[in-house]
Amino acid sequence: MAGAAGHHTDPMNLGRAVLVVVCVLALGWLAPPVAAAATPTQLVLSGADARAGDPSTIRVSLSSSGGPVAGAGVVVERQVGGGWQPLATVVTGADGTATTSAPLSPRPAENLFRASYAGDDTHDAATAGPVAVRLLLRRSVVTLTGPASFVDERSAVLLVGWRGDDGRPATGTVRLLRRTGGGGWRVSRAVAVGADGRARVRVAPRVDTRWRVETPRLPWLEAGRSDVHRLDNRPPGRAVRWPVGAPRPRIALPPQARATAPGAAPVVVRIPDRVWRSMVGRSWHRGCPVGRAGLRLVRVNYWDYDGYRRRGEVVAAAGAAERMAGALAEMYRRRLPIRAMYRVDRFGWSHRLGGADDYRSMAAGNTSAFNCRDVVNRPGVRSPHSWGRSLDVNTWENPYRSATGLVPNAWWQPRSHPRIAWRSRAHVVVRLMARHGLRWTYGRGDTQHFDAAHHGRVVLPRDCRGVVCH
Repeated sequence: MAGAAGHHTDPMNLGRAVLVVVCVLALGWLAPPVAAAATPTQLVLSGADARAGDPSTIRVSLSSSGGPVAGAGVVVERQVGGGWQPLATVVTGADGTATTSAPLSPRPAENLFRASYAGDDTHDAATAGPVAVRLLLRRSVVTLTGPASFVDERSAVLLVGWRGDDGRPATGTVRLLRRTGGGGWRVSRAVAVGADGRARVRVAPRVDTRWRVETPRLPWLEAGRSDVHRLDNRPPGRAVRWPVGAPRPRIALPPQARATAPGAAPVVVRIPDRVWRSMVGRSWHRGCPVGRAGLRLVRVNYWDYDGYRRRGEVVAAAGAAERMAGALAEMYRRRLPIRAMYRVDRFGWSHRLGGADDYRSMAAGNTSAFNCRDVVNRPGVRSPHSWGRSLDVNTWENPYRSATGLVPNAWWQPRSHPRIAWRSRAHVVVRLMARHGLRWTYGRGDTQHFDAAHHGRVVLPRDCRGVVCH
């Protein structure tokens, strides 16, 4: 019985053992598994260079130490207006890459991209960027259009157009360049081109000109240049119509400055210092019968032979200046042309004449008045011009019959012209001169010459009474 009792199992102890085993098993089942560490990932973002408006391929590549990460969703964003906006969500392929596309903006700040991957149970989250995609420059298309001509003292409108070769308008400040005659190109002004790629420019050159536009380089656009636009300045008046075979003056004068004041705008002033310095030793010298105090400078607008308004001047005696100014002003009002009206001192000193070179003045067709000199082709005889009361008008077309022949040419002597050459007192120029007290003293003997009356009559030097004295 005792041996049998030694093998007896205590029910209490057996219960405790079962309870321990059950608890151990239960604890093993309920404890969470130990999580494995996520794998670091690398996200790479790149974009293909492109021109503004053209699509750029945006590429993402996601990988880990184990190789490409496939089937992952990557969010691609783009910067717009200073903030980030979603562009696309792409899913990586078997090689861990994915692509999308975006048209590039002409504004570089809007060609910034970034990408993000949120991660998963086995891969870390990752970001890439911002990455700037480079703009390739488009070609500039620059145009400059407008009228081919316009009338002097009016204006013309030039139209500027600026765009890329894809038609997209460009905006910014461009340079308008101008070229006159044989000179080089000069910047006329800066022109603001609007958002529509256009600008209007009003110009009013006084001569024939050529124009072009130069544009700067923009972040998306090459610098550009327009074709040359020619703009002819047409006269507001009527040009002289020449008789067949009419000779031109032997001396060519540069055109005088274009008139700016309206009308004839006659002005009579005392001789300015600058003018007097030019006269001394040419049209005036010691021994002349009238001095600076007795002379006046007459400035007046006139119509030239091409139909343009110009500003001319003559020197005259104080007592005759207003009459000459009045006569020349009436010629302007009646649109009777004058070839040129330079002071005669422009032509320099003449030893043959003992004064300013009237031979050259006539050979240029110049209109002039005071010149303290001898009579042309009569040495030693003082000319009536020495007193400043004589006016020679359109000298090339109205010759003088000198003691040795016709000056400055013989072709015009038997011919007249309704506007510029006169051979009788009935001509409009001779009649208007007479109304202003300027007598056509020598008629056909000196067709260009007029004398201002003094106290109602023309007073000639003693040696010129009864003979022609130019």
